Amino acid sequence: MNPMLNARPARERLLEQIRADKSLPTLGIAIAKVVQMTSSGEGSVADLTHFILSDVALTQKILRLSNTISYRTLNGTTVTTISRAIFLLGFDTIKANALAGLLVDGFKDANQAQAVRQELVKALCASVCAREIARRSRHPNNEEAAVAALFKNIGRVLVASFDHHLYDKIQVQSAATPAQSMEVCTQLLGCSFERFGEVVLHDWKIPASIINALQTTHGDQKKTNVASDWVKQAASFSDSLASILVNPDPNPSPSSTAERCKVLVKRFGTALEFDAGELQHILKSVDTEARQLATTLDVALAPISTGTPSLPVKDADIFNEFMLTSFNSQQLEAGARHASGKPMNARDLLLAGVQDTTQMLGSNQVKLSDLILLVLETLYGAMGFRFATVCLRDLQSSKFTARIAVGEKYVERQRGFQFSAQNDNTIFHLAMSNNVDLMIADAGNPKVQSILPPWHKQLLPDTRSFIILPLVIDQKPLGLFYADRAVRADEGVPADETALIKTLKGQLMSAMAKR
Repeated sequence: MNPMLNARPARERLLEQIRADKSLPTLGIAIAKVVQMTSSGEGSVADLTHFILSDVALTQKILRLSNTISYRTLNGTTVTTISRAIFLLGFDTIKANALAGLLVDGFKDANQAQAVRQELVKALCASVCAREIARRSRHPNNEEAAVAALFKNIGRVLVASFDHHLYDKIQVQSAATPAQSMEVCTQLLGCSFERFGEVVLHDWKIPASIINALQTTHGDQKKTNVASDWVKQAASFSDSLASILVNPDPNPSPSSTAERCKVLVKRFGTALEFDAGELQHILKSVDTEARQLATTLDVALAPISTGTPSLPVKDADIFNEFMLTSFNSQQLEAGARHASGKPMNARDLLLAGVQDTTQMLGSNQVKLSDLILLVLETLYGAMGFRFATVCLRDLQSSKFTARIAVGEKYVERQRGFQFSAQNDNTIFHLAMSNNVDLMIADAGNPKVQSILPPWHKQLLPDTRSFIILPLVIDQKPLGLFYADRAVRADEGVPADETALIKTLKGQLMSAMAKR
């Protein structure tokens, strides 16, 4: 009997289970959304920021990772906002780490089998390896390599999650006959792990360029100028290197690890431009960063040996011991809150935002839109608002229009947050014409209600407290910051917090005046 006839039901049964799982379609949509975000255009940073902020757990993971020692040494201060993390670490790094967080959260609790955890760690290691290769390369589209490497073993993750008995059977028989591992998998599953993963990623509508990069490479690889081929080579190499880190030999020794590394140098060295010495540096770098990433994502990474002597003193140890202390990242996580939702440590969060803004202003690469987003995110998080936006004057339409927004229902509220530039003596025009910052603890006050415009009452009918920070240069109103809550803020805004809010606004005004 043809073994393929027996294998087909296993593949179809698993695909049916995966497609019926209520959590995976949501995971697939989230992953596809992040993958499809591009780094071109001003909106991409805001889009990625919005996406991460919409997931509290993911926000905490990204900020925690941004504050690990390997990243902290880039600027020496605690990262407290997602927009600052993107600016500091780069769009592609944050995007890849967000994908890693989504992947781990999607599978680590679904099945606690050791095989699932091991495959997840391998995926993380492969992604970190691809980013390391990308850093050393000037090849176009190198950001895709990190994404492709992360999903290189998605087929294994899925099978281990939904049928770990079948996964173990494939692993055992493949180990007995390594040269026939593909045939074993095809016989028992109905196709290769790679092909199985491709089918699911197609269901998730992942771009074809990523799916094509998951295909297996054969033999020694040659250098190429074709971007898609390079991505495929980088993903394949990264997956192989991750196997060395995560799946060591049963009888590990420096010589066995060295032999496995020689194979990688022979297969990929020419194509990806590295030799044996450089591979050892890559191994160490990947081990360090992958361990930090695994810890941040709460995935256990067992001790591994690269077969090379460790350095007597690591740079990270020196930095940990002597680096000038700033805020502790856990200290800056909003914990206890007032009844309004405002964090008890609002002052510390605002001060950290001022530091972030100062450092961003010192960069020659800063974009005004990124700076506005940073200030907006700082106000939103530090003060516990439910919605915040910056509204700027549009000369063509003679209106003030919301340009960037964060928080609850930010898309529809940003769309509706606009008003005429003609002064109508409502609270927004009064704030701008008098250039005064307003902090309204109780929006139900009759005096406040009498000067709230009808469009605001219709768009945000449940507003109970809000702030307005006008942006005025040379007596010309450019716009304003607005942020609100659906509850009263009886705790008010003390003088030290007010000073920091004004400092944040002043920093932005200074940047706007220079444009």
